[in-house]
Amino acid sequence: MVPDLVGRLRAAGYEVAVQAGAGVAALLADEAYEAAGAQVTEHAFDEADVVLSVQPLDAACLAPLPSGATTISFFPTAERPTDVALRRDRKLTTFGMEYVPRISRAQSMDALSSQALVTGYRGAVVAANMLGQFFPLSMTAAGTVPPAQVVVLGAGVAGLQAIATCRRLGAVVKGYDVRAAAAEEIRSMGAVAIELPLPTLEGAGGYAREMTEDRAQHQRELLAGYIAAADALITTAAVPGRRAPLLVTTEMITQMAPGSVVVDLTAEVGGNVEGVVAGKVVRVGSVQLWGGANVPSQMPEPASRLYAQNVLNVIMLMSHDGRFAPDFDDEITAAMCVTHAGQVLREH
Repeated sequence: MVPDLVGRLRAAGYEVAVQAGAGVAALLADEAYEAAGAQVTEHAFDEADVVLSVQPLDAACLAPLPSGATTISFFPTAERPTDVALRRDRKLTTFGMEYVPRISRAQSMDALSSQALVTGYRGAVVAANMLGQFFPLSMTAAGTVPPAQVVVLGAGVAGLQAIATCRRLGAVVKGYDVRAAAAEEIRSMGAVAIELPLPTLEGAGGYAREMTEDRAQHQRELLAGYIAAADALITTAAVPGRRAPLLVTTEMITQMAPGSVVVDLTAEVGGNVEGVVAGKVVRVGSVQLWGGANVPSQMPEPASRLYAQNVLNVIMLMSHDGRFAPDFDDEITAAMCVTHAGQVLREH
């Protein structure tokens, strides 16, 4: 939660307590929360009815919560089986922000999309910073500097934001996505859509479906020439709940020109690029390969502001008559709920 939105919670009837120092990394001082009407305390979890966080609370933070309390955060169930069991046994209600369904009325609550927006922008800025040449075309008396050639793989929210940012910086951008509908979105950003003679892979909720290895190999062969001609490659392709598809091999990277850069924004879920390491820069010959790790946290102010608005909208959906009272018949509430009343409602 950011100070600007504390007043909205108070107006809805909530008392707000903020853990001391919670906003420091996002340059949000305790005094700003106090000025907005929140109580800043070392014991924010004591007797709390609803606890908001980005990552799931650890066991020590859960301990003071009364039975029946609610937590709202990202909550990757497959990675936290012990935590799920603890919450079930404590009869805590758990809502996972990544499970907001992709329907029209839930768009303002979609934290995956808001954080992907930040990630895509950051990826473009990282590529521009690492590349030792201009992004825009520059014509001077001393000669002409050609624009950088950028390829973006994956045209979801992160990919489209990366495309738009690179275009604003003046690069020539090409984009590719396995979903046929994405080609028009790529063009709408002023980029060239790479169209391959392959069947589309439209999946549920607007995401791409997982591809077979045969198709993946054919796709890599068709993309190799585009990647070899790129000065910067940004990859963003991910399938929810699964390892990121391998789109680019080491051999493909070695065909890029010396000094080229690769930014893989999916490194934490396996990576689109062979050999990527989350949080590290790896050299593949003369090409630098940057692996993203918790990328939204690298731009904490906008990431926090957008996430806080998503969470506030979730709370408003679940508030009735001045109190927190989720309607579990509501499709958004039901989709987000992991544990409730001693039951596990979402296994993975």
